[in-house]
Amino acid sequence: MSDHLKLDNFARPVLSMPKENSNLLLHSCCAPCAGEIMEALAASNINTTVYFYNPNIHPTEEYEIRKNENKRFCDKLGFECIDGDYDKDNWFERIKGLEDEPERGKRCTQCFDMRFERSALFAQENGFGVYATTLGISRWKDMEQINSSGLRAAKRYEDVSYWDFNWRKQGGSSRMVEISKREEFYQQEYCGCVYSLRDTNRWRRKNNKDRIIRGVKFYS
Repeated sequence: MSDHLKLDNFARPVLSMPKENSNLLLHSCCAPCAGEIMEALAASNINTTVYFYNPNIHPTEEYEIRKNENKRFCDKLGFECIDGDYDKDNWFERIKGLEDEPERGKRCTQCFDMRFERSALFAQENGFGVYATTLGISRWKDMEQINSSGLRAAKRYEDVSYWDFNWRKQGGSSRMVEISKREEFYQQEYCGCVYSLRDTNRWRRKNNKDRIIRGVKFYS
């Protein structure tokens, strides 16, 4: 963390790693979800590297916006940010046959599995004893589904653990929104993949709402 950075005086829990003397690899899905978690880790003096691996995000322009917002906040906090591969062709291959699954269904499980398998592999190859993800702080996500995928990926390696901390605890979700507004993060309006974009726009049409216009909405 940058020495000059002063964190907001939120009442956060004091975090302790599930493995002592380990560095943390934090898989980040986006800046709004990552903001509170990253500040909590910084306040707890946990040595953290952020790993942005999200080949599900569609289209490429949306991916770049979310990645750059994440990198912007990493730079502010002094966190190293690793840009994972945007191997979207492999993602589409893995999701084949699940295109019409609902949100939080089997398609999402496959998506989490793919991202966490790569995160756990990167952790194992680069000496991180623990990895975690920012996905669970969002109330739109199924935490049990996310943590099940995270634990499955970690079981592939004896020296890597998955940290299933509940980031929503003690006001984490509320602080997430407050930080997003303070930082004026890009506010994405769908989960990320082409199918969530499709389904969100279908819902909007059914409810007489405008279609999503990407790249224009920011927290304020």
